[in-house]
Amino acid sequence: MPVPTTPPTLVDEVTFARYPFLPQAGDWIRSMAQRHSIDLNELLDGPWMEKARQRARIRLVDSIQSKEGVQVVGGDIHTEEGRLIEAFSFYYARLVMCASEDERLIARWAQAEAARAEQLLIQDVDNLAPIANTYLSEVELLEGAQAVGMVANHGMSMRQLRQQSSSVWRVGLSDFIEICPKITGHRWRLPNVDVENGWVKLHNERQYASSAKLARLLRERMKAGIEAEALEKMGEVTTDLAVRLAEPVGMIRNLMANKTSEAIALVGAEESDWPPCMQKTIGDLSNGVNVNHFGRLFLASMAATLALPQESCVGFFRGAPDFSESTTSYQVAHVYQNEYTPAGCGKLKVNHNCPVLPGDNRTCDQPWMDHPLKYIRATQRWKRLTGRNEASTKSEDVKSSETSDDAQPPTPDKADSE
Repeated sequence: MPVPTTPPTLVDEVTFARYPFLPQAGDWIRSMAQRHSIDLNELLDGPWMEKARQRARIRLVDSIQSKEGVQVVGGDIHTEEGRLIEAFSFYYARLVMCASEDERLIARWAQAEAARAEQLLIQDVDNLAPIANTYLSEVELLEGAQAVGMVANHGMSMRQLRQQSSSVWRVGLSDFIEICPKITGHRWRLPNVDVENGWVKLHNERQYASSAKLARLLRERMKAGIEAEALEKMGEVTTDLAVRLAEPVGMIRNLMANKTSEAIALVGAEESDWPPCMQKTIGDLSNGVNVNHFGRLFLASMAATLALPQESCVGFFRGAPDFSESTTSYQVAHVYQNEYTPAGCGKLKVNHNCPVLPGDNRTCDQPWMDHPLKYIRATQRWKRLTGRNEASTKSEDVKSSETSDDAQPPTPDKADSE
């Protein structure tokens, strides 16, 4: 189901500062910019927006380094200055992401901002309903037999409803079906949920409240909206703007490169030995991309086949947006114990886990290349052959120098002479 074209009305400035990506926040942002004379030059270099730029850098660093996404802690958004800093820091961060022209960076940043919003929404009971109606076509809060609209007519506040443990959210089946494939976990699979008359009930669990489940669904829609808007505005970045943002863009690119290198270094193996599909899956996970189930199973089975330590395999998944130490460890152990065979190239292509196009990689272009393990064996064989040839060439050079009329005995090293 598409996002509603007419979102509910919101007027609270604190809400706009807390969730500056909301479609309802646009008019408020423009009015604040006009009232305080904040134009592009001021946002990029002006002294009035220096605190916003500092906060934006923190948001960007968090989007790369923090598993939980952008940290919730910010300024005091109950003051006008605090609201300005929080809101415009988001817009500056988005400018940096657009100037990077890197879709992976944009996706990771959008994921981090959406994860931050999810954590806020779990506690922000007053805004959960209007924001849910902003991103979902069908959503209701049930308190006994009452829905949100009925509760509002009876004068009950959302805060009062939160105190009633019987309150349960439900969402339209179409919305749920569209969103749930992007979330891992058995509770998000359609056969495991309560479906009735086109609605999916998000039941309270002991450690997972119905409102938290709703916030998790909203996170996917918010991420999609943030990412889509950034990708659209990426085309509007001029050369001059890209030059002016070169420093923060370079910072965030270096952070991402270091993050990817750390993930690859976990196994202590040479990256060049791994097939492109394995490198892509590791890189996507470390960049916060929600790799599909097939890709995750492939990576775990490759790690098991190569006899990598289970802890190293678990480490590959730490950057995933839904990473759980206990769940991932259990699933990886299951793959190792059952000795799953890694998928071949054909299945990887069908499931969108092969990043190579014809002509991209000479080894992958070979007619006999139909499995990632063949890629590793071919790479290692090539290294042995080239290493042997280099050693042979050096040996021939030494023999030639020894039989030459001009040859001189080698000068002993200091260590040898001692």
